[in-house]
Amino acid sequence: MEFMHKFGLQPSLFLFQIINFLIMMFILKKFLFSPLKKIFNERKYKIEQSLQDIENAKIILENANKKKYDILQEAKDNSEILTATAKASIKAMKEQSIFDAKNCYEQIIDDAKQKAEAEFENMNKQLGKISVDISEKIISKVLSNLFTDDEKQILTSRALEKMHEKITN
Repeated sequence: MEFMHKFGLQPSLFLFQIINFLIMMFILKKFLFSPLKKIFNERKYKIEQSLQDIENAKIILENANKKKYDILQEAKDNSEILTATAKASIKAMKEQSIFDAKNCYEQIIDDAKQKAEAEFENMNKQLGKISVDISEKIISKVLSNLFTDDEKQILTSRALEKMHEKITN
């Protein structure tokens, strides 16, 4: 006990000090350390949850960027396909327009040729009739002095028949 007296400890008070210390430890543990531990654990959980959320956000962002790139690539591919299709369509329409124009041109040319041929034939027939009339008048004038009226009539009808045959052939 001398050891205790050297340090100034009294045995009766020492026991109360130990009990007081244990009570204080219990009170501090119950009302201070437990709530602090709970707060620290909650903060730790929130921090871990925030870190996990950050990781998830990174993954979502990477997926979104990849999806955006895929969508842009698909849009680019689709635009190239649409451009090629439009060019092919325009080329086909151009070729069809040229083909239609050529057909129309050829039809107009054919119609004009047919009209010209019909007009030419009509003019030939009219010229033939005019030349027959003129020939008849010339023959009748020439023959009126040389032949009788009956002979003139026979010669004139024969000449007109031959002219009609040549004109119709």
